[in-house]
This record gives sequence, C-alpha cells and structure tokens, in this order.
Amino acid sequence: MPRLDADRLLPIDPRCRDLARALYDSVKALPIVSPHGHTDPRWFAENLPFPDPAQLFVTPDHYVFRMLFSQGVSLEALGVPRADGGAVETDGRKIWRLFAQHYYLLRGTPSSLWIDHAFAEVFGLQDRFGPATADAFYDHIADCLTRTEFLPRALFERFNIEVIATTESPLDDLRWHRMIAQSGWSGRVITAYRPDAVVDPEFAGFAANLAQFGALTGEDCSSWTGYLAAHRKRRAYFISFGATSSDHGHPTARTENLPPTEAEALFDRVKAGQASAEEADCFRGQMLTEMARMSLDDGLVLQIHPGSVRNHCSEMLARFGRDKGFDIPSRTDYVRALRPLLDAFGTDPRLSIIAFTLDETTQSRELAPLAGVYPALKLGPPWWFFDSPEGMKRFRENTTETAGFYNTVGFNDDTRAFCSIPARHDVARRVDCGYLAELVATGRLAEDEAYEVAYDLTYRLVKKAYRL
Repeated sequence: MPRLDADRLLPIDPRCRDLARALYDSVKALPIVSPHGHTDPRWFAENLPFPDPAQLFVTPDHYVFRMLFSQGVSLEALGVPRADGGAVETDGRKIWRLFAQHYYLLRGTPSSLWIDHAFAEVFGLQDRFGPATADAFYDHIADCLTRTEFLPRALFERFNIEVIATTESPLDDLRWHRMIAQSGWSGRVITAYRPDAVVDPEFAGFAANLAQFGALTGEDCSSWTGYLAAHRKRRAYFISFGATSSDHGHPTARTENLPPTEAEALFDRVKAGQASAEEADCFRGQMLTEMARMSLDDGLVLQIHPGSVRNHCSEMLARFGRDKGFDIPSRTDYVRALRPLLDAFGTDPRLSIIAFTLDETTQSRELAPLAGVYPALKLGPPWWFFDSPEGMKRFRENTTETAGFYNTVGFNDDTRAFCSIPARHDVARRVDCGYLAELVATGRLAEDEAYEVAYDLTYRLVKKAYRL
C-alpha cells in the first residue's frame, strides 16, 4: 500500500472533497516560486552530491532535531556542529539509525508530512520508515545521491522550481551567487538582503560587523549619513544578483520615524555601544523605516518577521550557536508598532511591505484589518511554527473575512531542508484548495472563482508581491 494517501489533507465531506481534489489537480503541477528561504547557494554553485542521508534530512533541520532533543537525544549524537569545535557524531549511518529509532516522535507533525513526501516522491521509497527499515532507506538514498539526477541542480529542475531566493547578510560577498551566474546554468537562484547583523545593536559582534560593513562599502560607517549610504550600496549590489526583497527578523514589530537629528544622535549611541535595550529596539524600528524609504528608490520588497525570542537557552547558544531550535514565539503588537512606518509610507502603492507573525491572536484582530486598508501592506503566509496544515487553515479563516485573498502573498517554504520544498508547497496547495471547496459548498464562492483563486494563491500572488 502506498505510504502517501492521495487525498491527504483534503476535506472529509464527499462533496467538498471532490471539488477540493479537482481544484488541487488544477494547481498541483504549477511551478514552485520560493521567494523566502534559507537553502545554501553553494549547493547550486558547486553542484556537488549531498554528502549522505543524515546530512540531507537530519543534521541541518532544526524542526527535526529540536523534537528529538526534547525527548533526550543530544544534538552531538545527531551530528549538529558545536560552536566550540567539540566532538560530535560524524558517522552518517549511526545518526540515521538514531533518527529512525525516534522517528515516531514526529507523528502528527508537519515534519512527518514533509519527510514522508520526500521519501516517497523524491526517492521512491514506499515502505514505512523506522528502525526495521533504517538501513535499507539509508542505502537506497545514499545510492541515489551518487547519481547525476540527484545533484542539486537536477533536483531543482525536477522539483519544477521557477525561482528560489536565498538569504544573505550584507557582509556576504555573494561568491556562490556569482559562481551560479557565471556557470551558464539556467536555474534562477537569487539572493535577499538580510541586514540584521549591521542593524541590530544586540546582534553578536555588532561593532566588528559595522567596521567590516564600512570597509566593504568604502563608506564612513562612523557617521549616520555614511552608514545609510553603505546600506544603499549593498542593496544595489544584492539587486545586481537578482534580489527583489529585504528581510528583517526583529524581536518586535516596532517601527519609528524620528527626525533626522534624533536618528543621528541615536546612531551615535548605538555605534559607541552605549545604547540601552530600549534604545536598541528604537534603533531597529528606525531602520525599518529607513529601509522602507530606500525601497521607494530601489524597489526592494520589505519583509518583516518579528516576534521570536531567539536563542532562548543560553547554554545551547554557547554550545551550538544560533538557529538550533531554541527560538520561541512571543506576543507581538502590530497596530501601534507599525504605525510610524505606515504613517510615513503605508498609503504609497509603490511600496510593498510583507508582515509575518508568530502570534496567531493578531491575525484577525490586527494584521488582517491593517492589510485590508493600507495599500503598501500585505500578509505573509503562516510561517515557522505555523507552517502546518492546521496553521494554514487557521490563517485563511482568520484573515480572509477582513483582508480577502488578494492582500496575502501566496506561500513561502522558508527552509534549509531542500527536499522538503516540494512537500511544503504541496501541503499549502492542498489546504488552500480544501478551504476554497468549503467556501463553494457553503455558498460563499462560485466554483469558477474558486479555480481562479486557487491559481492566484499558488502562483500569481507570490510573483506579484515579490516582483518576480
């Protein structure tokens, strides 16, 4: 029996299911547009085989290893590199067997949907994964990874990816993007401008980053005007490698629009390392408005995804560094926080601001009403912890009545796990088609409109929102 149910995630009611299946069939083969993610551009530049199954599915995927860690499996045993260079497991088969032994922990989670999809659709494995099949799966996947059809570029084409955006720091020299551009390969891999390292005064190494930023751009980053000029230069450089967006991961959604003299004085305190926590947050907020102002000139879409308490466990941050599964959602205000930015630019249709949330309570109360009136503001899709069938459906239920479909921007897979990208988009397409079928069945949408909306949610809106 195939391990993937052909009707997975579609409504149970027969009438809705039949229509949802037909809607899904109309969009399932559309190209993948992935405008916001964290795949490594080096994969596509060098086009070398992935090392082994464990390094493809386990070691880089914090969705996987955080769950296993919660049940007592050490990150060292899963091969996650230590920040201090300490010893970790390097035997891919041992990591894989440990993963298989604990795979049951992922039951009912989006991760199991994505991994099962990749096993079946990417590698043709139909048996159930677990301790009894671990070695057979490992051997089969390892063998596949030696073949040319499983090289990164071949998978990119097989996955029907039209465009994918990676995310780089302003301090990145974009060497891998340059190699891709010079290779003659037709795959479209673009970058996105993620300036947190030189915008967030509380980012590790901020002072050194600022000095490097100035050296890289030839601008005097000890002055406010030079600092802003450095951003403009780097944004232009990123645009030359295809960037259409900037990406801002701040603790809060706070924005500010200070008079120039106050902004300059705040920058001086930040530069000198004298800013309080409140002033650091104020500076991040001011820089969102400065980035929006630059976007009016260069056209970059402004993505804001606040509300994560990053690196919640100090011990794990010290041992393993950032982005190791210890980022936790928190309450987030948008109505007051975004007001200075929206007062300045929210009615200007030339600007495209995409707001994400990890606080679902704000979807119907704050974000949908804001996006439902400000021309510059659109709603990013369910993200991170809510990149799930339930989270996607809740998002539609919470936002459609006020923001409609056309103030949203399609789907972002936001992942480092390359083989999960088709699975994630498939989940989003199924959930959206199920939701549309229910609207038709309850008399709120005509059937022909449902087909048009399904196409828009899958393909057209993301291209329009991200200027692709």
